[in-house]
Amino acid sequence: MQLIFVYNADSGLINTVKDIGHKLFNPATYDCFLCSLTHGTFKEHPEWRAYRQHAACEMVFLHRDEFEERFGATHEYPVVLKQQEGTEQLEVVISRRQLAGMASVNELIVAVEGVETG
Repeated sequence: MQLIFVYNADSGLINTVKDIGHKLFNPATYDCFLCSLTHGTFKEHPEWRAYRQHAACEMVFLHRDEFEERFGATHEYPVVLKQQEGTEQLEVVISRRQLAGMASVNELIVAVEGVETG
């Protein structure tokens, strides 16, 4: 099993700078809830890094444009998808709405652990 985390942001240096500015100057309207949970303004949260480095399943992290190019599909972003080995089928396991309701990286970790063991 592979979990695919898709950020509600596009890749590239210019987009990264825009996202940092958005987080700094208007964080209340920043709508990549996944990024807000896993990263601070400039770097990945240490708790998240430690968790993902020892997770039981493979994790892939993609920006919206990278996901759409690779899989030829769209979703409500951000989203966490599950792909079973040997199949192309993707299943939403943590939705945008669920991510928006999470208040901390620890809540995300608990949700991901539930997917891994479920």
